[in-house]
Amino acid sequence: MSIENQVGVGLRRQHHDYFQQNRPDIGWLEIHSENYFRPGSVSHTTLMSLREQYPISCHGVGLSLGSVDQLNPAHLAQLKTLVDAVNPILVSEHLSWSSVDGQYFNDLLPLPYTEEALDVFCRNVSQTQDYLGRQLLVENPSSYLSFSHSTMPEWEFLVEVQRRTQCGLLLDLNNIHVSAFNHGFDSKAYLEAIDPTTVQEIHLAGYTVSSTDSGEIWIDTHSRPVSEPVWHLYHYWVAKHGMCKTLIEWDADLPEPDVLLNEAQKARDIASEALTSSQVESAS
Repeated sequence: MSIENQVGVGLRRQHHDYFQQNRPDIGWLEIHSENYFRPGSVSHTTLMSLREQYPISCHGVGLSLGSVDQLNPAHLAQLKTLVDAVNPILVSEHLSWSSVDGQYFNDLLPLPYTEEALDVFCRNVSQTQDYLGRQLLVENPSSYLSFSHSTMPEWEFLVEVQRRTQCGLLLDLNNIHVSAFNHGFDSKAYLEAIDPTTVQEIHLAGYTVSSTDSGEIWIDTHSRPVSEPVWHLYHYWVAKHGMCKTLIEWDADLPEPDVLLNEAQKARDIASEALTSSQVESAS
């Protein structure tokens, strides 16, 4: 598959008309699944039209796979209905939790990286995959605090989830960059721990810097262009492991669609340069 077809952008409601009317040249589109749970709604109808023109990926935020609660059967049923209707190229969720005792929070909360949490997360991933009848991708999170009783680093936890459940991985390079600063680890050490054959999608996004009484903290706001250090991580990954589905993710302070498309073109250019440099190095 060509590099051009491998790069996509996130589809947000504000850009529905643009994509319907202009049909820009982009490899694929990714939606937030929960925004399209109502068959017959304007958003759902638009999506069903766009899926005739573009491959679609479904990226969920509400399954709360890390919660000790049982999976919400109504949410699962709605997700399966959407997946069956759209037939997406990928279905993904997050290494996080967002509910307890039936109470839901409007955030993707961090997990303690312990054996107990690993058992719960793998149980929920396996049940989701069985229910959907297809593989799920799990995305690494951004985080701003860590648990003192964690027994393993995040990358070991993520790798073990993949090994136990045979899920795929969605590698968010911006999340790694943000968390590396916030927690003081090496981004490339994280990448080195990941089996590249398990990575089926990469997310690229922007972050913001916030100052607190304790110092600076980086926040994964998806409200800025991709930062240069994240582009460098992307070049590093593609040069070493090759190309896979790559998404420009932008959720807040949405720019004009042309800005997203320009970011997508930059991803294509960097991937092409990385692949070329890798081939030259291999031949020398």
